[in-house]
Amino acid sequence: MRRKRRKPLTQKQKLLSFIGLLLVIDVIVCLIWWNRGNESRFDPQILNAARQYDIDPALVKAVIWQESRFKPDAVGTVGEIGLMQIRPLTAQEWRTDNKIASFPDNHLFNPQTNIFIGAWYLKKMLKRYSNTDDPLPYALCDYNAGRRKVLEWASGSASTNSAEFMDRITYPTTKKYVQNVKQKSKYYSRRSWKRSSLPGGSVF
Repeated sequence: MRRKRRKPLTQKQKLLSFIGLLLVIDVIVCLIWWNRGNESRFDPQILNAARQYDIDPALVKAVIWQESRFKPDAVGTVGEIGLMQIRPLTAQEWRTDNKIASFPDNHLFNPQTNIFIGAWYLKKMLKRYSNTDDPLPYALCDYNAGRRKVLEWASGSASTNSAEFMDRITYPTTKKYVQNVKQKSKYYSRRSWKRSSLPGGSVF
């Protein structure tokens, strides 16, 4: 059975197809630019917090991307709040460590406060595992799954060998979490961070 030959497109149909293609390209370009702008809008706060706690700003930004996709009103399933999904107990530890007066939990929705606490906590986790060959996987696992699970996976030689530690992680979501953050951190590291051009300042 012979297939019917398609009729060639008319000039009008060709024009409409071309306009449709341009519209699709325009939408894609707009989405790309919007996404870049959305990911950059908290850069000043990220850099200030990174400078305050001496931590890589690309890492802080990667954790924000992984935790909330840059949504300051994000709320987790067990009470985590804001950009870096901070728990009230973590905020309390930060206030005590930095001698800051108490504030209501809803203040964690404030991007600058949330980022400062998250950067402080990440730095604390990195220091906790400074005796390993690479503290980052341990710190990210702690941030995601908690101290108890890290101790469970970091037995024997895995207590200092990060590659072996990664192999022992039994939570696929946590392993993926670490991989995603490390990959995104490398991506953000390729950006130009002009720390010196940003003003200093406290979270309050």
